[in-house]
Amino acid sequence: MKNFLTVNDIEAAIKNGQQVICLGPDDVVTSAAHDYAQQKGVTFQILEQGSLDSGGQAPGQSSSSAAVHFPVANSGIRRAAGGILSEEDILKWRKEFPILQDVVHVANCSQSAQSHRVRNAVNRYLDNWLTVGMDWDYWMEEMNRGKREFAKLINAEPEEIAISSSVSDAVSSIASGLDYSGARNKVVTTEIEFPTVGHVWLAHQKYGYDLQFIPVQGEEIPLEAYERYVDERTIITSITQVYYRNGFKQDIDAILDICHRKGSLVLIDAYQGLGTHPVDVKKQKIDIITSGCCKYLFGTPGMAFTYVNKDLIPYLEPAHTGWWGQENPFSFEVRKLNYASDARRFDTGTPNVLVCFAVTAGLSIANEITVPAIGERIDYLSQVAINKADQLGLKCVSPRDIRKKGGTTAIEINMNSHEMEVELKKRNIIASARGSVIRVAPHFYTLPHEVEFAMEQIRSILDQNRL
Repeated sequence: MKNFLTVNDIEAAIKNGQQVICLGPDDVVTSAAHDYAQQKGVTFQILEQGSLDSGGQAPGQSSSSAAVHFPVANSGIRRAAGGILSEEDILKWRKEFPILQDVVHVANCSQSAQSHRVRNAVNRYLDNWLTVGMDWDYWMEEMNRGKREFAKLINAEPEEIAISSSVSDAVSSIASGLDYSGARNKVVTTEIEFPTVGHVWLAHQKYGYDLQFIPVQGEEIPLEAYERYVDERTIITSITQVYYRNGFKQDIDAILDICHRKGSLVLIDAYQGLGTHPVDVKKQKIDIITSGCCKYLFGTPGMAFTYVNKDLIPYLEPAHTGWWGQENPFSFEVRKLNYASDARRFDTGTPNVLVCFAVTAGLSIANEITVPAIGERIDYLSQVAINKADQLGLKCVSPRDIRKKGGTTAIEINMNSHEMEVELKKRNIIASARGSVIRVAPHFYTLPHEVEFAMEQIRSILDQNRL
């Protein structure tokens, strides 16, 4: 994991009388920190592998030398704009998203920018429909390609992927498919879920389970809460990967360990995080994960994918179903319910073919760039956002630790957040309002100075609103 050196780190070094910072392989200097270090006469030293002695000192340095030591490196100083994606890579990819030529797009927690590839895919469907008419074989081929792209993204098998119109439908299928008649008749979820998830679990209480919400504590859910709420009665624990309001990213592996140790399945709503940090359903032993594609996966609303571990599929019989969830949808047996043997059993009605063309194209972009590359870039831009918010005196309610943070940086404001969103749009900035916060959520294609500009305009609008 990358270790970002910020202005705060430079200030701490100066306060301790240190004028040299030694960098390691995972150390990345933010642009603001690099410039600040130059102003203050702080230098960076690159040490060759093995060049620290047993006492942690560089050759020729006494223990009183003014240096901050990080793990040794064998390459030059890297500013945060570098990494897996070069600036050249990013500038090339920006041409794929036309809107970036005219606006600062930092609303990716709601909707990503439209790409040429996605637009061309939609037009490909429209042209096919126009010239061929009903072409279900071709359309179903695209649907299966979408499943393969999603499966590739999370290291699943295509047969473990279901398609629905939204995460609401996906969670409903799972909620209606569990058996609550035994000793395990308790469902645990949290107060940081996107409301639709809570609504689904509340609506399905008519199946007779006990529903418990883990309360939010200071914008986060502590791990200890899962130890306390999940018990031998819990059949499933429904969690979000990233809190939609402020970008708090949960420790999925630790939560899975707690829940599995207590015998509970885990359903993960990854809508706010998938595509920003790697997910490996096999390695992480994930039971169920669902996500739409209009945020960091470059697609549009109207379709969600759900992974269900193939070993679980036979034990789930969803009441939220439809003809597309049958083993053979075209058997047309109205008096017979015959679930598909694979994850198709969680499908419902006729799929949204047009949207599938769009989301498949978007997923192909994510897989081409790769999630690790996107994640590294977003982590860097998150640090830029936090640093700038601090510099401007904005109230940031997102985690300070990048390891606990998704792509969203949330600023608490003392004005209507939708009005802030509208004012920013007048200044060619697309941001996303939620409750009392305005969210700045860059993607890999966002430039550092665009993040800083967005923060500056938030400060400006707040100052004007105060007058």
